[in-house]
Amino acid sequence: MSNPIVTGLLSYGMSGRLFHAPFLTTNPGFKLKVVVERHIKKMSADYPNIISYSTIEDLLNDTAIELIIVNTPNFTHFDFARQALLAGKHVLIEKPAAANVKEVKELYDLAKSHNLHVFVYQNRRWDSDFLAVKEVIESGRLGRLTEVHLRYDRYKPILAVKPFKETKDTPVNGLVYDLAPHIVDQAMLLFGRPLSFDKITAKQRDNSEVIDYFNFRLNYPGELKVYLTGGLLFPEPLPSFVVHGTLGSFIKSRCDVQEPQLDSGMLPTDPAYGIEPVGSEGKLVTIGIDNQKTVEWIPSGRGNYNHLFDAVHHTIRNNALYPITEEQISWQMELLEA
Repeated sequence: MSNPIVTGLLSYGMSGRLFHAPFLTTNPGFKLKVVVERHIKKMSADYPNIISYSTIEDLLNDTAIELIIVNTPNFTHFDFARQALLAGKHVLIEKPAAANVKEVKELYDLAKSHNLHVFVYQNRRWDSDFLAVKEVIESGRLGRLTEVHLRYDRYKPILAVKPFKETKDTPVNGLVYDLAPHIVDQAMLLFGRPLSFDKITAKQRDNSEVIDYFNFRLNYPGELKVYLTGGLLFPEPLPSFVVHGTLGSFIKSRCDVQEPQLDSGMLPTDPAYGIEPVGSEGKLVTIGIDNQKTVEWIPSGRGNYNHLFDAVHHTIRNNALYPITEEQISWQMELLEA
């Protein structure tokens, strides 16, 4: 793609190192110019040509910057995105975009009033496992859907080292704002806004001040029930995707390899990037007219977060519709803040 977007990154922690810099430096639609590093300057070891500013104000005042990526702690997202928009920059905000529907609307309205764009970084739409689930659902082979489960089962009984992640007085905190945005977004993409929903949360780890378990039940037309679950005390995880319909079931574990590949130093341009290993196939069970079961093992296509960055580029340069819409983010926020 020609005419790359000059971009600034607000931090170079785990998300900057894995989910942003490898794409911004290999995707021809972007030119990563600046990172903000307030204390330790780490990015130069991996990207020696990137300028490191010590303050966000330095980045906001850089007139060459067109897009700012807000990848700082959750409770800073709204404020930093608002500052970037007021400085005349487009923003790509990691989930959650804000703390509530009111803040989300304020960001989108502010962007429109300045002829700018707000993008929310819902990269898990391009996970290989989710794409396989989406493809099977859209094929119609399961018939009318009756029950769907999307899960994030983890086992992390020890409290996080970073105090702000575990302090009840820190806003926009806990697992509801950490993992839930991923599977809420996936459910919204598959099925749209639910007719109604129920929400259960808990603090299950010893001495936890923040929510570390959630379960949503989303109610859709046709008596379809969609369950979204996440927790940190699951020693033996269940399959992450279970879809039941009148003609079959599809079961898929969370097998996307992009995050570990990026963590190992693999670039998105590597031919092996995003390809699940053999043995990761999803199990499709269908029922024939004679009530006989047929079992198939369905391989996933390639996962690729570059599709999100391509969408950002096409929206800024060609005024294309960004696939993660304001309406979807507002629906998501209704569930998170409920």
